[in-house]
Amino acid sequence: MKRIGLLGGSFNPAHSGHRAISLAAMRALDLDEVWWLVSPGNPLKAGATDMAPLAARLRSARAMARRAPIRATDIEARLGTRYTIDTLRGLVRLYPRNRFIWLMGGDNLAQFDRWRDWRGIARTMPIAVIARPGYEHAAHAGPAMGWLRRWQRPAYQAKSWTMWRLPALVLLRFRPDPTSATAARMADPAWMRHFTRST
Repeated sequence: MKRIGLLGGSFNPAHSGHRAISLAAMRALDLDEVWWLVSPGNPLKAGATDMAPLAARLRSARAMARRAPIRATDIEARLGTRYTIDTLRGLVRLYPRNRFIWLMGGDNLAQFDRWRDWRGIARTMPIAVIARPGYEHAAHAGPAMGWLRRWQRPAYQAKSWTMWRLPALVLLRFRPDPTSATAARMADPAWMRHFTRST
């Protein structure tokens, strides 16, 4: 049995913040690996005009994950899933011997109630929320946290997550990394050229 954390996102591009929270979550949750689920297209960002092609984003994620127990994958594209709930259920079916925990930032918790069947996600696998500066109040005051709060586990129990009855939620705090994909794109608007193969 492998203990695997799942971190979904656009990775537009992948950056040091993704790597830092993944490695910190590995230590806090005693994970064997973290899988980065590079999304073909986030339904909540459907109007984004600065989204790089999936191939470039996947290559940036694989480069950032190098020499770490992090696997960047386009499994959502291969499964043909559009929503997180369908992806997670597909992974549970495909890898019955693995144990998965969903990793997400506090910014996502603040809008979690807008996700397709978000209660179903909580009933599919445990959730570890990583605090992000500036989103504390919104995350804790949001409708999703209002529902999930009754199943919150203390952080000191984080390593025993495979034994939790679902739904289950744990809030984790790490030294914040100020890096963001928006800042990375502003610093290097042509970043995707580094990850686009010439024909």
